[in-house]
Amino acid sequence: MLIGIRREDKNHWERRVPLIPTDLAELQKQGLEFRVQPSANRIFSDIAYQDVGVKLAENLGECDFVMSVKEIPKHLLEKNKNYMYFSHVIKGQDYNMPMLQQLLDLNCSLIDYERIVGDDGKRLLFFSIHAGYAGAIDTLWTLGHRMKARGIPTPLAEIKRTFEYSTFEGAKAHLRVIGEQLNPERHCITIGMAGYGNVAAGCAEVLECLPIEWVAPRDLLAGKAPTMPIRVVEFREEHMAKRKDGGEFDLQEYYDHPERYEARFEEYLPHLDVLLNTIYWEPRYPRLVTREWIKKNRDPKLQVIGDISCDYEGAIEITLHATMPDKPSFTFNPDTGEVVETVDGPSPAVMAVDNLPCELSRESSQHFSKVLSDLVPALDKCDWSASFADLDLPPELKKAVIVHRGELTPDYRYLEEFLGQ
Repeated sequence: MLIGIRREDKNHWERRVPLIPTDLAELQKQGLEFRVQPSANRIFSDIAYQDVGVKLAENLGECDFVMSVKEIPKHLLEKNKNYMYFSHVIKGQDYNMPMLQQLLDLNCSLIDYERIVGDDGKRLLFFSIHAGYAGAIDTLWTLGHRMKARGIPTPLAEIKRTFEYSTFEGAKAHLRVIGEQLNPERHCITIGMAGYGNVAAGCAEVLECLPIEWVAPRDLLAGKAPTMPIRVVEFREEHMAKRKDGGEFDLQEYYDHPERYEARFEEYLPHLDVLLNTIYWEPRYPRLVTREWIKKNRDPKLQVIGDISCDYEGAIEITLHATMPDKPSFTFNPDTGEVVETVDGPSPAVMAVDNLPCELSRESSQHFSKVLSDLVPALDKCDWSASFADLDLPPELKKAVIVHRGELTPDYRYLEEFLGQ
């Protein structure tokens, strides 16, 4: 099989790659063959690939399998081709249904990185920890600039946007220097972190560079006095929802029957200066921040929302659009229902960059490629002309096949209802 690596062209910020040159070099030693589409924007140069013996090809038509990071526009999909990328279709996202339909019409196969999971159900391939890194830094940048705009002196205003740091280690070193200038007498900032997965772990690594203390949600409500300049509160599902009948919270029941639960997170919002949203959200779950709350609470204590999950009108209902790394934040006008491209306003500033890992393109690509390169040989050995039932793939890969030979696979046939809309 000849495997092609497509250039990323969603926007000029997207510089990531699914497989880095050194990992391709090792795969070639196993007999695999690759073609890489030239790119002047990619974080790893064309020469870096050529130096390890990978050929460049503007046209990937001869490739049996094509990989990219972001979804491929429908007009570039080719008949009978096998693809692997983040498709963003599993929630029935309407903006990608035309692309999914094109894959079906062209008799293609698609593996989605997002659906590659281990026996424990946890994802094996992800950029999420780097989204946490960049999201936390950009949120702190927003906070510093909002305070500066309001005439509040703070060392946090010295924080750069993530892409302005040459390396992640450099960013952390700078944060430590800034942290030394903070003290609880002049700074008392409470940061709430909704979620506890890979994204949250990335956020935590960034926040640990500052002088922080971790406190429990109950301590926040009890008014416990801070002992450090910054305190961080981790919120889990039981802090976001409560049973409608007043009964005890049950996590599995909440997942299976969220209709039995209602939102409760608003009781924590008056105690927060910053909210980092890292949760996976679907419409059947309650929101963290609603338009109604924003309208009722003009100029609240809550100054910044880092909506790292960035679901449009999702858990953060005022996230109406995504932002770019150079202008990561906006505010919501509760009177007009529109967004204003500024960090200061009557409502919290929202950081809503939707491709955060691209701000750390080198580190995130290296992390991703290390795992993906272990899976690629199985793709090469597979007979892709076989039926889905006979497709000889490891379980973690087979579970991630959304489309095979122009048909939705059994686990994804629910997407038919979204295709018809």
